[in-house]
Amino acid sequence: MQKIATCLWFDGNAEEAVKFYTGIFPDSRIRETMLHGEAGPGPAENVLALTFDLLGAEYIALNGGPDFSFTPAISIFVKCETQDEIDRYWDKLLEGGSPMACGWLTDRFGVSWQIAPGKLMGMLQDEDPVKAARTMRMMRTMIKLDIAALERAYNGD
Repeated sequence: MQKIATCLWFDGNAEEAVKFYTGIFPDSRIRETMLHGEAGPGPAENVLALTFDLLGAEYIALNGGPDFSFTPAISIFVKCETQDEIDRYWDKLLEGGSPMACGWLTDRFGVSWQIAPGKLMGMLQDEDPVKAARTMRMMRTMIKLDIAALERAYNGD
């Protein structure tokens, strides 16, 4: 059992969001659905929360109401190995959402995602500050990240 799980607060559309996310990522599933009981706080038998896995990581989606909303201050970082993987996740998550910069997007539910090469952090923290700076400058010109262009910048090509 995973001891720490991220809880995402939705305004009545947690079930829709979870079905959307588990339909995108492999090794994903809805584990449990909790319904409101007679004591509330919502209408009995409506979905209160869902526990689900994305790529093996556990999340909880809570129908908490309109009191809070998502901001890019918290995002889900997806480490991708190939450009095809970046393209696939980017395109699916962007349906009804909006792109930001540097591999970030906000999906149609307001959740922020970073879709990035798994090796990007290593490139940005390279011992050679020139390589790291070239990579950072290239990344800052992008909306969706392009692995080949980042590698060219990193290598000085």
